[in-house]
Amino acid sequence: MTTQTIQYEYSPGHFRASEPNVYRPEMLNEGEMILNMGPQHPSTHGVLRLEVVTDGEIIVDVVPHLGYLHRCFEKHAQKLPFNQTIPFVDRLDYLAAMNAEHAFVMGVERMLGIQHDIPKRTEYIRVLVAELNRIAAHFVGIGTYALDIGAYTPFLWLMRDREHIQRLLEWVSGARMLYNYIWVGGLFYDLPVGFEERCREFVRYLKPKLVELQELVIENEIFVKRTANVGVLPLPVAINYGCTGPMLRGSGLRYDLRRVDAYSVYPELDFDIPIGEGKMGTVGDCWDRNNVRVQECHESIRIVEQCLDKLTTDYRRTRDYDPQAVVPKKIRPKAMDFYARAESAKGELGFFFRTDGRSDVPVRCKARSCSFHNLSVIGEITKGAMLADLVAVIGSIDVVMGEVDR
Repeated sequence: MTTQTIQYEYSPGHFRASEPNVYRPEMLNEGEMILNMGPQHPSTHGVLRLEVVTDGEIIVDVVPHLGYLHRCFEKHAQKLPFNQTIPFVDRLDYLAAMNAEHAFVMGVERMLGIQHDIPKRTEYIRVLVAELNRIAAHFVGIGTYALDIGAYTPFLWLMRDREHIQRLLEWVSGARMLYNYIWVGGLFYDLPVGFEERCREFVRYLKPKLVELQELVIENEIFVKRTANVGVLPLPVAINYGCTGPMLRGSGLRYDLRRVDAYSVYPELDFDIPIGEGKMGTVGDCWDRNNVRVQECHESIRIVEQCLDKLTTDYRRTRDYDPQAVVPKKIRPKAMDFYARAESAKGELGFFFRTDGRSDVPVRCKARSCSFHNLSVIGEITKGAMLADLVAVIGSIDVVMGEVDR
């Protein structure tokens, strides 16, 4: 005789018990109501639930509810050796995996004290692939934002151009999005033969496409009216909430860790840091944040070109170059608390490590995700706005819920 086990029994109270609202009906004033946006709403860019209190069409407050996409990164990192954690790092901001790998690996290398032993060719390759991935991540952010606002064509164009970058990075690493290419002490492998030439062809192709993007989207009259003076993030508020990346620079502060911390070979490269200037509205509005991302694509192309120049002249491929020459056999840092950070596509991505000096598995590994901090400011910059503008504000933040990871 077989017995059937009930794995799940529905109860109307399950949702309220697992994810309670901050606001209760008795707390509302006359005319106010509570709306739920998400966690499957197209504009939330993933599984995010927003508890929205409205008075008619005016937003009173917005409370983000997280946890629908919990990847357990920190628990994985505290059970695995440092080098085996890199595939999980890829899955934080899965649109900019190379940037996440770069931050994590640099932190481990500094704990081991081998950061100065990394060959220059390795460093330039790391920056090259990271900047290509930064462009690809921005293309998704800009394209989906245009889609949120109601423009379909830019999304298709940007996905088409992002596909070229995806194929280049797949050629390098063998993986399409989750690369495991930047290793502690080196790289998985050298660039494929002919990669530099193919990459230059892509750069020549992409430059006029960015000009088209500027004309089609950024300077489009409808887009400007939809985003200018909407979701204004004042600089003091951005700083107090820990916002970084295009969110912070869109509010007018020229703060970029590639310049501030001067890590890897970025001090040897010439590039500018775009900031919001309020050209179409107010400094720190949705238009400024989106424009900063577009301008950063131009600067990333400049960096890619300089890396290609170095990789084909001073640090060109040679038979004696071994990308794994400095890769340690056993990663066992001294006992310490250590924090490392880098400029990801969405802002400061940092990792806090606590090690005991005896194991190659960290006692504690905490990820400081930029999307988490950037998303936390949404209630502050949407109060008093129209309900229809909430979608525009969410899109301008450019969150990836895999990185929020709470």
